[in-house]
Amino acid sequence: MTGTPAADRPSVLFVCVHNAGRSQMAAAFLTHLAGDAVEVRSAGSAPADTVNPAVVEAMSEVGIDISAETPKVLTTEAVQASDVVITMGCGDTCPVFPGKTYLDWQLDDPAGQGMAAVRPIRDEIEHRIRTLLADLRVVPGA
Repeated sequence: MTGTPAADRPSVLFVCVHNAGRSQMAAAFLTHLAGDAVEVRSAGSAPADTVNPAVVEAMSEVGIDISAETPKVLTTEAVQASDVVITMGCGDTCPVFPGKTYLDWQLDDPAGQGMAAVRPIRDEIEHRIRTLLADLRVVPGA
């Protein structure tokens, strides 16, 4: 699927409150596993100033560098441009548009947590991303 025009690629938006933990990990795993076969976005309803350092470290442990990522604000345009919107604890702040697929992933918030708490969240997100790829019919690394 490499080189597929953007219109033919599924697009996924991950949303959490601060865009500093869960949504950053999910976006990084999807980008890492799908390459350019999926258009990936992440945003927060109330973005933090920086990505959670424990999340950066946890992702580094699995060979994914997100140290240059910055939290982004959720926009109506980002939702409109996405086929799948996955929320992670942002409540009702995400705008809803007809024709989109909405999923709500109940995941612990890594904010203020140490590595021992962040690792299982990271691993659960990776598992869910692999399931999402199968649902989107995207072969990891293809």
